[in-house]
Amino acid sequence: MIAKVAVVVLVMVGVALAAQRDSYTAPQQQSGYKQDGMPYNFQYGVKDDYSGTDFGHNEVSDGNTVRGSYTVQLPDGRKQTVTYVADHYNGYQAQVDYYGEAQYPHKYGPPVTFKPQSYGHPQPSYQPQPSYQPQPSYQPQPSYQPQPSYPPQPSYS
Repeated sequence: MIAKVAVVVLVMVGVALAAQRDSYTAPQQQSGYKQDGMPYNFQYGVKDDYSGTDFGHNEVSDGNTVRGSYTVQLPDGRKQTVTYVADHYNGYQAQVDYYGEAQYPHKYGPPVTFKPQSYGHPQPSYQPQPSYQPQPSYQPQPSYQPQPSYPPQPSYS
């Protein structure tokens, strides 16, 4: 009889511990779940001769593999181009190339600064006048009466 009670108690403790552990664990995610990639392509470029800015990027994907390159004009005069391929099996693989010779002048000129430009609204050269002359519809009256000053001054007449 005692053995049966001990077995029942052990089973109940085991069930309680198992139920408690399951309530705190996160649901298992399927490790094989994978969303199919979506094909895309894009490209942009910026070139501003005034400030010396010159860079661009293009990228193409078939949904599984991404191929692209980006370029930037470096401050030393060289152009850097990075060509890359990325996928889920081989990771990101890049090749970096430099074009041109690095230039390091002995003298540096003044820093490149840009004057702020005003983009305000221009004022017209004439001032429009209203076509009517507005007249006040009331005559304002003072709302107080001056009081004599105290003490009254004696009059000597």
